[in-house]
Parts: sequence; C-alpha cells; structure tokens
Amino acid sequence: MLKEVERWLSSRSWSVTDRPLHGLLAAKRASGQTVSVVLPALNEEGTVGDIVAVIRHDLVEQVPLVDEIVVVDSGSTDRTSEVAAAAGARVVHRDDILPRLPAVPGKGEVLWRSLLVTTGDIVCFVDADLKEFSSDFVSGIVGPLLTEPGVDLVKAMYDRPLGAAAGQGGRVTELMARPLLNMHWPQLAGFVQPLGGEYAARRSLLERLPFPVGYGIELGMLVDALHLVGLDALAQVDVGVRKHRHQDGQALGRMSAAIYRTAQLRLARGHLIRPVLTQFERGAEGFEPRTYSVDVEERPPMAEIAEYVERKAA
Repeated sequence: MLKEVERWLSSRSWSVTDRPLHGLLAAKRASGQTVSVVLPALNEEGTVGDIVAVIRHDLVEQVPLVDEIVVVDSGSTDRTSEVAAAAGARVVHRDDILPRLPAVPGKGEVLWRSLLVTTGDIVCFVDADLKEFSSDFVSGIVGPLLTEPGVDLVKAMYDRPLGAAAGQGGRVTELMARPLLNMHWPQLAGFVQPLGGEYAARRSLLERLPFPVGYGIELGMLVDALHLVGLDALAQVDVGVRKHRHQDGQALGRMSAAIYRTAQLRLARGHLIRPVLTQFERGAEGFEPRTYSVDVEERPPMAEIAEYVERKAA
C-alpha cells in the first residue's frame, strides 16, 4: 500500500461514534449548512418507507440534522412512491426533472437529476433497498462534512454479509472494482466500500463532477473526485453492517461491465498502474488492510514455444 494511503487511512477513516449527534447539530448551526438526503428508488416499496421513517424520526424530528428527504422514483411499477410519501419523503419522479432531456435508465442518471430538485449544501445519497436501517448511515457520513472543512466527499464503510456468511457481500467490489482501483488508482486503495451506495458530498463538488448514468457512478465519482480535489478531501466512516437485497450473477455481470467501461473511459487519461491489491478484514481496532501482489506475468501461446513446435513436427 502507498505510504500516502497508509497516512490517509489513519487521518481520514473514522467511526460513526467519533461524532455524537449533539456535536454535529452544533457544527451545523455554526456553519449554516443545510443537508439533503436523496434515495434513488425503483420498485422498493418493501424497504423505502422504513428508511424514510427512520431518517425522519431520528434526524428531522428528534435532532434537526436533515433539512429534506427526497425520494426520486425512476419508474416504479409498485407502490414505492406512495409508501415513501406516506413515510414523510418528498417524492419526485425522474422523468419530471429536466424534461427537455429524455431520461435514460440507470442509477447515476437519477442521482444526477436529483441535484436539480434538492437544495442542501451537503447531499447524502442512500440506497432504497437497505434492511434493518439505522440513521447512523446518514449521520455518520454527513458528520465529517460538517466538522472538517477540508473534506468534500465521504463514503460509508461497513460489513456486507451474504445471507449467513459474514463479509461475503460486495462481490463486484472484490472481483472488479477493488482490483481496478488498486492497479490504476492506487491512491483510492484505502476505501473499504468504494461501490457502496451510501455517501455524502458537498454540492460544490457534485456539481463539478460528470455522472456516469449507470452502475459506474460510484467508481467514476471516486476517481473524478480524486483528480479534482485530491485524496485528503475524501474520507470514509465505519457505520457497522449493511443488509440489503442481493442481485443474481447475471445482474452482477452487467454491473461489472458498466464499472469496467467507466474505468476504461478514465484510463484513457493515463494513470499509474501498480500490480498490488489491498483488501480489508475487521480486527480488534476496526478495518485492517491486507496487501497482496497481483500476478501479472503471462505465458506466451504454446504455439510459440520451440519445444512444443518440435513435438508437433515429430
């Protein structure tokens, strides 16, 4: 791991417990900043209501940390909109935002359009399929933006169980995104959940970033933010455990393809390549990095090996 990343892990990786709510509220009042929470949603009637209700109860009514909760519905055919509205969110339909530009399918498209219908100085994105949701997901990632003037974007980090198997979720992260980041953007190797859908950023940064319209949004945003504001302006906060609906292998394949394409477009700019991979395990002191070499040597086609050619000739 780069020394710069080791230093970053010690100075820009926190736990949600590091910033109590009363401190965040005081910082918010002192700075005058406002906070918007955005949930992109497509057929999430089973979970979106509970998420909105928890945020509203904990961070609007009990502690006025969040100024608006907006659910952007990207064409649900179930009761997502009705459930979200009943729980206290303002619901906006994707196609009603910037109608002169026909919308295209994809999460990034929804997040991009959400900037047009929110007003917060800080915008917090939360996936709408989370189960057993805690408002720590919001307060945790908003916290550094309220208390650290030099931080512009904060990702949530967490354990991702796959059924009963601890830490086995995030398959696209481990098989696609983490190798890409480690080899091409090693400064970002310290992010535990680079593809996680829970992150917050200053509007002043988000409005300057391009948004891949699909699943490449999270990787693209990290890479672009790194080049725009630098590593020290990025951070992550441990919020515990994330439980959500897992997708099947084919869906993960499509996600991987979109992420690879997003990386490919950015690689055209030319960046450092390092053949190492950093992964994370939770230890007694939190997430601990483990760095491994990546095999880069390749054998040539056997038809180019003299002994093989001679054997065939015999």
